[in-house]
Amino acid sequence: MSERHPCASPLFFPVRRWLDLLPSAPDTAAVAELAERFPVLVDGCSHPVRFVPPPMDGAVYECRIWETGQVATRVNHWHDFFNALVWLTFPKTKNAVSASHVQAMTPVGELRGTMRDALTHFDECGIVVLSTRPALLEMLRQFSWKALFVEHRADVEKYMRFVIFGHATYEQLLQPFRGLTAKAVLYEVSEDWLQYHSEDLIAAVDTRLAADLASSRYTRPRDFQPLPLLGIPGVTAESEDPAYYDDTWQFRPGRLRSGMTESSI
Repeated sequence: MSERHPCASPLFFPVRRWLDLLPSAPDTAAVAELAERFPVLVDGCSHPVRFVPPPMDGAVYECRIWETGQVATRVNHWHDFFNALVWLTFPKTKNAVSASHVQAMTPVGELRGTMRDALTHFDECGIVVLSTRPALLEMLRQFSWKALFVEHRADVEKYMRFVIFGHATYEQLLQPFRGLTAKAVLYEVSEDWLQYHSEDLIAAVDTRLAADLASSRYTRPRDFQPLPLLGIPGVTAESEDPAYYDDTWQFRPGRLRSGMTESSI
C-alpha cells in the first residue's frame, strides 16, 4: 500500500487484511462480497451478518442486527464502510456491543441511559492499548503525555500496541486533525502478546474486549481513557519534535477519575 493511500497510517493495521482486498475507495458491494466469503454469525440467531442498504421499516438499528443479521450500510460511505470492516475484524466484540444494546432496551420503552451511551462511544471511537509495562499505562492514565511520548518514546514503540476498534475513528484518520481523540481501554499483557502475528493479536483482543463489554464493566462514557491519537509515535511526523507535546489544548492534563483500572492478562 502506497504512502498516499488514504489508509496508509500504521493505525489502520487491524483492518489492513481487508483493505488489501478492496478498492481504495469505499465500495459497499465489495464489502458485501467479503462478508459472504468470510461469514460472521450473529449471536442469538442463525443469520450471518449482511451489509444492506438502510431499510425503511422503522426498526431500531441494533434490533435489526440482532434479529436478522442485517447491518444498515449506506452505499459507498466511509463511516459505514469502516463499520463493516470492524464487524469482519472484531466479530465477537461487535456481537457483544449489539447484544448489550438490545439488553439495555429492556423493558421496551426504557430510556437510553449511560450504558448505551458508553457502548456507542466505544463503538464509534474505541481503542485498545496493550502494554507489558504497567508504568507506561499509568503514565497514560495520569495524562503524563510528555513523560510517555517523549521521555519514554522508545519504550512506547517497543512495549505498547494501539489497536483501534471504533469505526468513526478510522474515518477520522483519513483526514486527521489536531485534537483527534479516542476512547481507550487499557490492558496489561504478557510478553508473548507482543510477539503475536497481527491477526492472532487482533483475535486475542477481540476475545478479551468482547468479554469485558458483555460484563457491563464500562457503564459510562467517562469510564474510558481519553487518548490523543496524534501523539502516538509514527502517526504524524510533527510528533518527532518534543515541543509538539507542549500543545496543552491537544495534550490536556485531564483529571483523575474513578473506575480507570486496566485488566491484566
